[in-house]
Amino acid sequence: MSVGLTAYLTVAAILFTIGVFGIFINRKNVIVILMSIELILLAVNINLVSFSVFLHQVTGQIFAMFVLTVAAAEAAVGLAILVTFFRNRGDIAVDDASMMKG
Repeated sequence: MSVGLTAYLTVAAILFTIGVFGIFINRKNVIVILMSIELILLAVNINLVSFSVFLHQVTGQIFAMFVLTVAAAEAAVGLAILVTFFRNRGDIAVDDASMMKG
């Protein structure tokens, strides 16, 4: 028994919608917003790899590696900004992010 392309696309669509809803519903917590962005990038990676396997080409898997690199850099930079913001303000509310302008 083999798992078809539609199953992978369904999982990716569910992850993408959870990520989008996570951004729009919870705009107060920066950590939830960063996790939602990571879910969206994970859904994109699932789509790239599943279409790559379905079409018997390596191009999608190569692009997925680039997306993983961007996701790792985004997580590192985002968490560094978050730690700096927490040290300056004492909380991580998104509403106070405009105070960081300099």
